Amino acid sequence: MIERKYKEAISLILKCDAERIFLYWKGRVALYAILKAMGIKKDDEVILPAFTCVVVPNAIIYLGAKPVYVDISTETLNMEIDLIEDAITPKTKVIICQNTFGLSSNIEEINEIAKKHKLFTIEDCTHGFGGVYNGKPNGSYCDAAFYSTQWNKPFSTGIGGFAAINNLELLGKMQQLENEKLQPSIIEQFALAALIILKKYFINRFTYWSLVKLYRFLSNKNLIIGSNQGEELSGITIPKKYFKDISLIQIITGIKELKKNDSINNLRQKNATAYTRFLMENGKTHIAMNFFENHLFLRYPVLVENRESFLALAEKSKISVGDWFLSPIHPVKQKFDLWKLNMNNFPIACSISQRIVNLPTDIKDNREVLNFLNSNLEMIK
Repeated sequence: MIERKYKEAISLILKCDAERIFLYWKGRVALYAILKAMGIKKDDEVILPAFTCVVVPNAIIYLGAKPVYVDISTETLNMEIDLIEDAITPKTKVIICQNTFGLSSNIEEINEIAKKHKLFTIEDCTHGFGGVYNGKPNGSYCDAAFYSTQWNKPFSTGIGGFAAINNLELLGKMQQLENEKLQPSIIEQFALAALIILKKYFINRFTYWSLVKLYRFLSNKNLIIGSNQGEELSGITIPKKYFKDISLIQIITGIKELKKNDSINNLRQKNATAYTRFLMENGKTHIAMNFFENHLFLRYPVLVENRESFLALAEKSKISVGDWFLSPIHPVKQKFDLWKLNMNNFPIACSISQRIVNLPTDIKDNREVLNFLNSNLEMIK
């Protein structure tokens, strides 16, 4: 069975049994399933970093629970470990620890805090599949982990995601939830297949910016199958047919893409090393070398003085610089109260989200990126 083959290919990299893998239409649906299996319900609280994608608090809110944010460390861009216990209340049920741009951190300490307070833990590995933390695959440490296979993730099936369950007490509930999953329509499957072909053959350094802008516009208007649909960005009502199963085209694509996992990850490390060396030599903010062993480098974060101007120059130079984390709940820029976020409480996350961009790491030749950085050195912090 092809679904079994896909699960086995994933489990080989995660070093777990295939029976612990659960497949979904999107990664956020995997998180929703995990939370549901953990019994999260109305008025429960879930702790997460104040530097995430809006779909993460959405999954919490869709179950009637409350997201409780924690500010981040300037070094790791993950939760500041010393602030976590202050966020715990009698209503807290789960802590979500994030792998940001491919870096996990402080997971042992987070698990100790969770054990002390009898809480579940979940690893947000949407940036981290294929990487390791202290010698074990990302996603191995917590009760469960969820992964994304959206565009620009460690490997891509267009859209998609899966869960990995480490706490065997959750397996029975996860298996029960399999019966509730809705099937993608034929139209959705054909549309996704067309997008996968379009990305493979038509997106390059010359078309990147125009096609990304068009894609985001159409997906926000619900005119195309997108990473984020319009209702996920404008409100907190669960979209129709949200809890959806994976499709055949995603499975076929995933099996093919996983074969490239090692070579692409080696390329990411090579490019990240070059970016770090350049930034260090020029006295700019960079990822500390002591994090390299645990860093996948899905993208390489850089802080700039004026993001809009920097991105405009990147577009003009045909450099595919990314704009991830435009806000503490990317890409939302307003009405933060809907997601229970008070911007005044998270100065580090707010400051970084105003200045951060990210560099491509899966490119074979990084010279044009380095030349672009060198030409705009005064804009980099």
